[in-house]
Amino acid sequence: MNRTLGVCYYPEHWPEDQWAEDAAQMVATGLTWVRIGEFGWSRMEPTPGHFTWDWLDRAIDVLGGAGLKIILGTPTATPPRWMVDKHPDMLAVDAQGHPRKFGSRRHYDFSHLGYREECRRIAEIMGKRYGENPHIAAWQIDNEYDCHDTTLSYSDAARKGFQDWLAQKYQSPDALNRAWGNVFWSMEYDSFDQIDLPNLTVTEPNHPHQLAFQRYSSDQVVAFNKVQADVLRRHSDAPLIHNYMGRITTFDHWKVGADLDIASWDSYPIGFLSDRLEGTPEFKQAFLRQGHPDMQAFHHDLYRAVGKGRLWVMEQQPGPVNWAPYNPAPLPGMARLWAWEAFAHGAETVCYFRWRQAPFAQEQMHAGLLRPDSAPAPALAEARQVADEIADLPNAGTARSQAALVFDYESAWAWNAQPQGADFEMFRLAFAAYGALRRAGLNVDILPPDVADLSDYKLVLAPGIMRLSDPLRAALGRFEGIALIGPRSDTKTDELAIPTPLGPDLPGLDISVTLTESMPPADAIPLTEGGTFRHWFEHLEGNAPVLAKTASGQPAIMGSDHLRYLAGWPDPDTFDMIVSATCAELGLTTTKLPDGLRVRDTDTHRFYFNYTTAPLTWEGTTIPAAGVHWEPLT
Repeated sequence: MNRTLGVCYYPEHWPEDQWAEDAAQMVATGLTWVRIGEFGWSRMEPTPGHFTWDWLDRAIDVLGGAGLKIILGTPTATPPRWMVDKHPDMLAVDAQGHPRKFGSRRHYDFSHLGYREECRRIAEIMGKRYGENPHIAAWQIDNEYDCHDTTLSYSDAARKGFQDWLAQKYQSPDALNRAWGNVFWSMEYDSFDQIDLPNLTVTEPNHPHQLAFQRYSSDQVVAFNKVQADVLRRHSDAPLIHNYMGRITTFDHWKVGADLDIASWDSYPIGFLSDRLEGTPEFKQAFLRQGHPDMQAFHHDLYRAVGKGRLWVMEQQPGPVNWAPYNPAPLPGMARLWAWEAFAHGAETVCYFRWRQAPFAQEQMHAGLLRPDSAPAPALAEARQVADEIADLPNAGTARSQAALVFDYESAWAWNAQPQGADFEMFRLAFAAYGALRRAGLNVDILPPDVADLSDYKLVLAPGIMRLSDPLRAALGRFEGIALIGPRSDTKTDELAIPTPLGPDLPGLDISVTLTESMPPADAIPLTEGGTFRHWFEHLEGNAPVLAKTASGQPAIMGSDHLRYLAGWPDPDTFDMIVSATCAELGLTTTKLPDGLRVRDTDTHRFYFNYTTAPLTWEGTTIPAAGVHWEPLT
C-alpha cells in the first residue's frame, strides 16, 4: 500500500497568477494530492443555468500539470444564494422551529427533494465534464455530513417525508400504535398524516417516535449521498469518497459507506479535545496541544471499516483551528505524529487542511501549511519531513488485530432517545471500551452491528448494543474466543420496548437484566476484586455462572468460557483490569502502557506514539516528546 500526502486548496480564493507557484511548492513539499471544488458552487454556476467552468478548467490544468492528483468535490454543502431564492423551503429547521438562514454553509434540508434534484443535476454536469479528465483521480461527495447539527430537520419537507416513510414501514396506523405503545398517554393516531415530528412536545416525546425519526433522517442522508454517487459512477471510474467527522453518530455511516469506495474523515485532535470530549481539567490541560491519545485512532479504525478497508484523512489539523471554544497551537512534532498514526492504522492518504490560511471570512483564524502572507507555517516543514520518511519506509498495511469492538449507530440513537442517565451516551461507552483495549497495547478493529464472522479475533467487545442483530447473534454462538457483551446490550426490542422474556438473549446462556440503575458522577459500585462501576449498573439473574461480583454480592459478570455479559460501566482502571484478565485467559500478550503512550503494529513495524510533553522510555525504546518512533517487527 502506497502512503501519500495531500492538501486542501481553494483556487477561487487566490489570484490566478499564484496557482502555478502554489502547485510547484506543493510538489516540492512532497504532496501528491490536492482537494478542490467542494465549496465553489457560486463560481461554477453564478446564476441558474449559467455556468462558468473556465476558471476550474484552468485550475485543474495548472494543478494536474504540476504533477498533482486532484480530488474534485461536488459543491453541494454550500448552495448559492440564488438556490435559496429558487427553493425557499429548502432551509432546514431546528428543534425549536427556527429556520436556518443563508450566510454560512450546510444550509439545506436532506429531506428537500427539490434540492436533492439540484444536487443530482450539478453532480451529473461535473461528471460529464470532468469524469474522464486524467487529472481527476478521486471525487468527494458533499462535505462533512451533519456538521453544525444538520442531519435532523423539523421542516415541512421532513414532516411530509417522515409520514410517508412511516406509512411504508408500518402499513397501518394500528400497527404503528401497537409498535410504539401509543395507548400510553392516549397517543394513538388514526392516520399517518396526524403524526408530527418529535419536537416541541410538553415533556419528552415517545422514545420509539424519536427513534423512528432518527432512522428516517439517517435514511435521507443515505439517499442524498446515493443520488450523487450513482450519477458520478456513470461518468467516472475514479473512487468516490466522503469526508466524515469525529464523534458524529446522527446518521448511519455504515449505510452511507456502502455506496462509496473510500471512507475519509477530518481529524482535528486539539479542537476535538476542547469541543467534543469529556475529561477532567487536569487531563485536558495535559493534552491541550496534542489531543486525546485515543480519539484519532478510534476514528481511523472506525472509518477503515466503514470504507471496507480503504481509509483516508481528508483534513488533518496543521495548527490552531477557529471553531473550538479555545484554540491553542499544536506542539512541535504533532502534525508529523498525527500523520504517521493515521498511516499506522491503515490510511492511504493524509491531506492537511489547508494550503494557505485564508485572510478573510469565517475560517481566517484557521491555520494552514502557509501563513496568509504565503510564508511557511510551522506544519509545512513537518509535512515535508513526513514525505521524506514515507519514501524511506517500506510500504506496509496495518497489521491484523487481535481484538474487535462492535459499533452501532442505531444504538446511539436509541440511547439518545432514552438515556436513563444524564451522562449516558453510546459513543462515550464505546470509546471507554476502545480506550481499555488501546491502553493494553492491542491492535483493534471496529466492526458493524451485522458482522457475521468473528473468527479472525480472540477478544470481542460489544458495549451498548440495543439489540444484537441475527448475524451477530449467530456469530457469537460460534465464537471460540471470548466475547464481552454489555452493559446495556440486547435489552430492548427494535422499537425500544422491554422484551419478554427479558434480555439479553445470548446463545446458550440464561441471563436476564431485571433492574437498571444510572448513577451520578459522585457514586460508584465497588467490585470484590477491586475497581468500580460508574454511570450504569444492571441487576442480573439467571443460571449462567457468575464470574465476578460487586462488593454487595451481586453479579458483575456472568457467562461462559466464550460468551459473557458485563453488568456495569467500569471506570478506566477497572476496564483495564477486565481486559488484562480476559486477555490472559486467551493467551494474548498485553502491556500496561504509560499514560499518553500508544502503540500500533503494521505488517512490518511497531509504531510508538508519545502524546506527552516529555520523552518516554518503554521497554528500552525512547520516544521523544510529542513524537513518533518505529522499529521493525521481529
